[in-house]
Amino acid sequence: MKKMSFGRILTAMVTPMNEKSDVDYQEAIRLAHYLIDHGSDGVVVCGTTGESPTVTDEEKIELFKVVKKALGTKGTVIAGIGSNSTNSSIALARKAAATGVDGLMAVVPYYNKPSQEGMFQHFKVIAEAVPLPLMLYNVPGRTSANLLPETVKRLADISNIVALKEACGSVDQVSELKRILPSDFEVYSGDDSMTLPMLALGCSGIVSVAAHIVGDEMKAMVDAWFAGDTAQAAKWHLELFPIFKGIFVTSNPVPIKAMLNMMGINAGEVRLPLVKATTEEIKFLEKLMQGVKKLNNVTQTPAVSELKVASEKLSHPIV
Repeated sequence: MKKMSFGRILTAMVTPMNEKSDVDYQEAIRLAHYLIDHGSDGVVVCGTTGESPTVTDEEKIELFKVVKKALGTKGTVIAGIGSNSTNSSIALARKAAATGVDGLMAVVPYYNKPSQEGMFQHFKVIAEAVPLPLMLYNVPGRTSANLLPETVKRLADISNIVALKEACGSVDQVSELKRILPSDFEVYSGDDSMTLPMLALGCSGIVSVAAHIVGDEMKAMVDAWFAGDTAQAAKWHLELFPIFKGIFVTSNPVPIKAMLNMMGINAGEVRLPLVKATTEEIKFLEKLMQGVKKLNNVTQTPAVSELKVASEKLSHPIV
């Protein structure tokens, strides 16, 4: 099953919620269309940025279903099905597969702190249970467990384990991954600010948070890199760097939801135990949004005040 690609830019999509903290499925559809029309090749639904720990399995299945139905072949849809329970992950993966999604993503089990052998067995049985393409997700800062390159190499021998979202924060670890993994195994950056350095090491792209608000600019950076214009790619990286860092002023996805709301996309608030941004954080994000507006103008992306007008061109306009 190797030699396939999810695309170069995947957005780890937020889960829009209404004023009652219920999932807003229509806004999720509209957001998915917006992301694909602004630089993304696909979306990851119900990853960490989609508040997977507090979205129920029933809500996840409905999100997978409506987003995939809405996008069709327009963009890749990857379902976040991972947890720290192998059996629960398999059960959700089977239900996700029935919705028609293009692939699955499973995070390293958190809190349990499994050994490397435990991680190997966890991902192996998920892959064997559901034959969809599977992306592994390593994010030690959240899971307290680091999926090491040698374990990834073992997992890469399983035909439908095709990719890794790597958010270890270590260029050395990424270098080792690229040194020992098969050439057709895709490694994606899990950190926006690591996108260009990881592309330089031969990685495939980014699973992004920032692409919610600077998707066209990220596409310009990635396209420049693959076109061989490394100077232009570096210029874009440096322009985008403050945004890459600023959107993590507090726990993800609190800042990115606040900024989407500023843009007129109704992302809503977050579910407890996360809480909305403080007054000071909002002030910081409003200032950061000024930088987003300037970059949007450079790439001729509609300005914030024009987003609603632009959205009318979508099959599901933003209201």
